[in-house]
Amino acid sequence: MKGKPQRILLKLSGELLAGEAGHGIDEHVLSRIAEEVGDVHALGVQVGIVLGGGNIFRGLAGSARGMDRVAADHMGMLATVINSLSMQHALEKRGLYTRVMSAIQMDQVCEPWIRRRAVRHLEKGRIVVMAAGTGNPYFTTDTAAVLRAIEVGADVVLKGTKVDGVYSGDPKKLANATFFPRIGYMDILNQDLKVMDSTAISLCRDNRLPLIVFNVGVRGNLVRIVNGEPVGTVVGE
Repeated sequence: MKGKPQRILLKLSGELLAGEAGHGIDEHVLSRIAEEVGDVHALGVQVGIVLGGGNIFRGLAGSARGMDRVAADHMGMLATVINSLSMQHALEKRGLYTRVMSAIQMDQVCEPWIRRRAVRHLEKGRIVVMAAGTGNPYFTTDTAAVLRAIEVGADVVLKGTKVDGVYSGDPKKLANATFFPRIGYMDILNQDLKVMDSTAISLCRDNRLPLIVFNVGVRGNLVRIVNGEPVGTVVGE
């Protein structure tokens, strides 16, 4: 990524929204993230957001308990819509114009996902929250985030996590885990590093889409990245 990006795609897991409780939506976390998004938007950057739904329901976990995988994944998609509407509320409380667009059509709740319409919203300075994943089972919200970023022509995907970037292992469990300030797509795939699922990483690689993994819990990190400061891990060629 060269220079300040004009359009970004921010990917946040549902677990982040849960805060310390581990489930549900923590209003303080939601509010803080909305403030940071507002700071970035004020710089003239167009912002798209994709949220996971793991704080409410995770399709893979439901499947592991014997639930039909397709039905479980659809439930997970609906959980992302709940999170997206919550994010919309937090952003609009700050005077930011926002649209929620869902891959599963539900006209009374939000707009359907239409790529050209999403691009137009972004061009008009609206923050677009892209809900319900890809609309298909067996695909994660990580893959949905990369797909949407490619569709709208985002300059970079920013994945907000609870750690400082990509490590050789879980830094909360392994004291000697190595931090990578920069790493290649193939290195992540070959080393099976748990950054994003392999489909998402492969999509980034095939489309030469930069990915930055960073700690969204540190206030100001989002703005620092947009301003070109070295924050987190850059994943690229």
